[in-house]
Amino acid sequence: MKFKKHVFICTNQKDAPKKSCGTEHGLALVEAFKQELTQRGLQRDIRAQRAGCLDACAFGPALVVYPEGTYYGNVQPADVAEIVESHLVNDQPVERLKLDF
Repeated sequence: MKFKKHVFICTNQKDAPKKSCGTEHGLALVEAFKQELTQRGLQRDIRAQRAGCLDACAFGPALVVYPEGTYYGNVQPADVAEIVESHLVNDQPVERLKLDF
């Protein structure tokens, strides 16, 4: 099965005092993306899944969207619908959350 877009959400756990996407609701983001994609009937074209470290810990919770390779940081569950609508459906990255490395 080939997906048009793939969202990898960091759920990595690190020991304190380091910031950790997993403890910053990374798993909640995975579930929120899956739920939003399913509600919109997009789960066959777009996949959201958990990932290990994306090397963006200071900006976490972080995720990356492929095939573009667009990184997002400090993503909150309330941002999921906007990312799905703007970026995943309409190919317009959400600039306020985008990370430029």
